[in-house]
Parts: sequence; C-alpha cells; structure tokens
Amino acid sequence: MKKTTLCLLALQFLMFPILNAQSAQPDFMRSIGKIYVVVAVIVAVFLGLVLFLIYLDKRLTKLENQINQHD
Repeated sequence: MKKTTLCLLALQFLMFPILNAQSAQPDFMRSIGKIYVVVAVIVAVFLGLVLFLIYLDKRLTKLENQINQHD
C-alpha cells in the first residue's frame, strides 16, 4: 500500500510541471491563429482515414462475395 501511494505521489509531482507548461501552449496557438490550422489538419487526416476504411471495407466485401460465389 505504501509503495502504491508513493508511486502515485511521485507521479503527481512529475506531472505537475508538465501540466503547467502545457497551459501556456494553447494560449500561444490561439493568439497567433494557428490552432485552426492544426484542427483542420487533424480533421483532414481523420476524414482521410475514415474514407480509406470505407473504401477498404467495400473492396473486401466485394472479394468475399466473389469467393463465396466461386465455392
């Protein structure tokens, strides 16, 4: 129990400076207007992955149907 508590306490002290440093970043990104570029790139990548998975699913379904018809 002591070891777990000690680990959690150490993790908290290690994470505190990281969380403090991260709080300044969004303000900087918002202030120069680049946050919208970052969001747009993330959305574009996500949509690309979704569209690719839909395409891949249709293609696999087509191949599965061809295999089932051949048997």
